Amino acid sequence: MGTAIHETKTDKTFKAIVFIFLTAALMIVLYPLIYIISASISNPAAVNSGEMWLLPKDITFEGYKLIFENGDIWRGYLNTILYTALGTFINLAVTIPAAYALSRKDFFGRNLLMGMFVLTMFFSGGLIPTYLVVKSLGLIDTIWAMVLPNAAAVWNIVIARVFFQTSIPKGLEEAAIIDGASNFKMFTKIILPLSAPIIAVMALFYGVGHWNGYFNALIYLSDKEMFPLQLVLREILVLQEMSSQNTNLSGSMAEALHSKQQLAAIVKYGVMIVSTLPIIVVYPFLQRYFVKGVLIGSLKG
Repeated sequence: MGTAIHETKTDKTFKAIVFIFLTAALMIVLYPLIYIISASISNPAAVNSGEMWLLPKDITFEGYKLIFENGDIWRGYLNTILYTALGTFINLAVTIPAAYALSRKDFFGRNLLMGMFVLTMFFSGGLIPTYLVVKSLGLIDTIWAMVLPNAAAVWNIVIARVFFQTSIPKGLEEAAIIDGASNFKMFTKIILPLSAPIIAVMALFYGVGHWNGYFNALIYLSDKEMFPLQLVLREILVLQEMSSQNTNLSGSMAEALHSKQQLAAIVKYGVMIVSTLPIIVVYPFLQRYFVKGVLIGSLKG
C-alpha cells in the first residue's frame, strides 16, 4: 500500500487562494450572462431604472414576442445563417488544401510562400484600397462581399499546417504513393478522413467569426434586405442610444422616440440571447476539438 500524501499548511493555503480566485473569475464571467437573460424577460422600466440587477423582475415575455413578430430580425437571422454556412465552407475549401500543400516537404517554394502569407499578418492594403478592390469586382451589395474578402485567415492556415506536419504519419503518405495514388486522391481519400479534428476546429473558428461579424456588412452592404443579424442588433442599440439623447423633444416626435426606446430596451437583450444561442448549442459538440486546436497552435512547425 502506498503512503498517504499529507498536505502541508502551505499547500492548503495555496489551494484556498486558487479556489477563491476561480470562484471570483466564475462570478465575473457568469454575471453578464445571468444579467442579459434576466433583462430579456424583465420589465424594461425596471431594467432601465436599475431595479433589476441580477434576477428577473416583473417577468414578461413581451420582448421575445416582439422578436418573433419582427420580420427584420428573422430576415437578419436567415442572412446570418447563410453567410456563416457559405463563408465557412469557402474558408475550409481554401484553408485545408493550402495548409496541406504548405506542409509537404516536396512542395518547391513552400517556405517562400509561407513567408509571403505571414507578411500579410503584419501589413495589409488598408480599408480604402480593400473597398476599392471589392467595388471594382462588382461585389458591393452582394452575398460575395460577405464571404470572399475573408476567404482565408493566415493564422488558421498556420495552425492547420502544423497539424498536418505533426499528426499525419509520413509513412502513410509514402505507402499511398507506392500504391500509385495521385496527390489529389491521397488528399481526398486518406488525408481528409484523418483531419476531422482540425476541420472541426477550423469550422468553429471561422463559423464564430462569420456569426459575430458585422463590419463587412457595415462597409459593403446598403440593402437592408441583406443585413445580417448582428447589424440588425446594432441598429436596435443605436436607435435606443439616439432616443435617450433626444429628451428635449416635444409632441408626437418625443412620444414616437420614447416608444421606440421602450421597444429597443425590450428587444435588445432578447436578441442577444437569440443571436448567441446557436453558438452555445454547437460549442459543446466541438469543445474537445477546440482544445486540441489550441494545443496544436502552441507547437512550432
